[in-house]
Amino acid sequence: MSSPNGTSFYLEPTQESGRAFVAKQMQGSLVMLNLLRFRETADYSDHPSLAPPNPISGMAAFDLYIRHTLPFLHESGGDLLFLGRGDRFLIGPEHERWDLVMMVRQSSVAAFLAFATHAGYLAGIGHRTAAIEDSRLLPLTPIEHPS
Repeated sequence: MSSPNGTSFYLEPTQESGRAFVAKQMQGSLVMLNLLRFRETADYSDHPSLAPPNPISGMAAFDLYIRHTLPFLHESGGDLLFLGRGDRFLIGPEHERWDLVMMVRQSSVAAFLAFATHAGYLAGIGHRTAAIEDSRLLPLTPIEHPS
C-alpha cells in the first residue's frame, strides 16, 4: 500500500512473501519480530462491527487485538516473548520510528500458519487492521553458535 506522497506501508504479507516463507521449509521453532507503527486514531472502517462506541487511539486498538489474540496464540503453542515501546533507531534510518516491538515464538511454521488461519483469531484481526499504520514482520530461526 502507498500513501499519497508515495511512501509504502506494509500491513499484510503479499502472496509472494507468503509463498516464499512456506517454501523455505524452516525447521523447528521460530520467533516473529514485529515492528509496529500505530495510527493516531484507530480506523475501523473495514471492520465497523468491532469498533468501540467512541474513537480510540491505534495503540488502544492494538491492545484490544493483543487481548483477543493471546488465548489463540497460547492454544497454538505460541508465546508472547517480548512487548516493548519503540522509538527512533539508534542505528538506522533517522526518519523511521516504531511505536511497539513485539516478539512472538511459535514451535513451528505449521503451528504459526494454524494460528494465523484460526477462525477465532481472525474474528478479531480487525483491531490490528484498525490500529496499524505500518509494520514489518521478520521470521527468525535460531542458529547454533560455538560456546
